[in-house]
Amino acid sequence: RMGKRRCVPPLEPKLAAGCCGVKKPKLSGSGTHSHGNQATTVPGSSSGPLQNHQHTDGNNARENVSDLTLGPGNSPITRMNPTSGALSPLTRPNGTANSTKNLVVTAEMCCYCFDVLYCHLYGFPQPRLPRFTNDPYPLFVTWKTGRDKRLRGCIGTFSAMNLHSGLREYTLTSALKDSRFPPLTREELPKLFCSVSLLTNFEDASDYLDWEVGIHGIRIEFINEKGVKRTATYLPEVAKEQDWDQIQTIDSLLRKGGFKAPITNDFRKTIKLTRYRSEKVTISYAEYMASRQHCFQNGTLHAPPLYNHYS
Repeated sequence: RMGKRRCVPPLEPKLAAGCCGVKKPKLSGSGTHSHGNQATTVPGSSSGPLQNHQHTDGNNARENVSDLTLGPGNSPITRMNPTSGALSPLTRPNGTANSTKNLVVTAEMCCYCFDVLYCHLYGFPQPRLPRFTNDPYPLFVTWKTGRDKRLRGCIGTFSAMNLHSGLREYTLTSALKDSRFPPLTREELPKLFCSVSLLTNFEDASDYLDWEVGIHGIRIEFINEKGVKRTATYLPEVAKEQDWDQIQTIDSLLRKGGFKAPITNDFRKTIKLTRYRSEKVTISYAEYMASRQHCFQNGTLHAPPLYNHYS
């Protein structure tokens, strides 16, 4: 049955996490699987020290996008104290969004992320504060590129952050400091898609199968073969996009979290799983440009700083 609802995002304040899987990772024979002798793996895992809000293998206690692991030893996992009102604006009956008009996430949030990245890449002053709500939420910023929407960067935090500063921070972190990719460049802007995800409805699951593919994001905690507590997470859309079932998703997260031993069903039963939901909106660079057209001169990229939009 369904787990107990709690409105407390896991992890300590300011921990960042990776949200997304690499596009269509292949299955490998590195562990056991309920559908065969396979376990999913995610390429591109990093093991070096982290900087800023990336994968937590260093002293900063932060997680990366493709490898969502909490750092060993020096980054103990603690439950966050409830942040008053942090998640309540997103909470709905049965954890669902009843209508679009009730959603907190908006396309303007993605436009603001594009503003921040655009100004950074062209050396303009950072945009002024936007008009949308500045309430605190756990959040992720995702960049994809091209017609096939290949992942180009995705980093966020389970700590509730005020949206104005949180989106500004994670826009640049996900665009420039995802350890799997080189920093985004000006030339890539026209091909980009930006997604903003706000997380809500955190629940302790009764076991590792107590969640639904395409409905819940999941965060797992486990003890690796060296006796170190680790974590890994996927946003709700990842398992569905990869066409994974629950076991494949769990095994992928274990590999992302650095678990190298064979994966058995008995070991899966030791996992502590937290499920959550998200509100997400995505826009393309073309849509962003259309919304900001009045900020540009003669339709060119070299324009006055976009922060004028918020004057």
